[in-house]
Amino acid sequence: MRGRLDSIDLAILRELQNDASITNVELARRVGLSAPPCLRRVRALEEAGYIRGYRTLLDPQMLGYEVVFFAMVQLATQGKAELSGFQARVKGWPAVRECWTLSGDVDFILKCVAPNLAGFQALVGELTALPNVRNVRTALTLDVVKDEALVPFEAPPTG
Repeated sequence: MRGRLDSIDLAILRELQNDASITNVELARRVGLSAPPCLRRVRALEEAGYIRGYRTLLDPQMLGYEVVFFAMVQLATQGKAELSGFQARVKGWPAVRECWTLSGDVDFILKCVAPNLAGFQALVGELTALPNVRNVRTALTLDVVKDEALVPFEAPPTG
């Protein structure tokens, strides 16, 4: 699918990933188009699924979430029903901000937030009490070293 994107499409995606609040006029200027064709390209990229949505990055500490942690979850069994059940619970859990399935010893890694250490402990308690959860290991974050969007436009994909 990447082959169908030209350099302007890639420039649009890079600019929007860096700052989704950019106006269409400014985006068009940065990628070397006039505003109407730029907007058409953005809409086409949205419709094709390259752009899945737009987000605003908020400061969790300013909004009362002092603790960020990762939870590595191992299930007792990994049948389709058990995996679906766990995934459904996680999707409906506001404190879980990201959830990834993994290969190896850990089935899921969750990025979570809590207002304080007591909230962290309560969340871990709820997580370990879920049906089919065998093991939960957690790691509290100390500081953010890098927090970038998922797609690195600077380096071409390998593979």
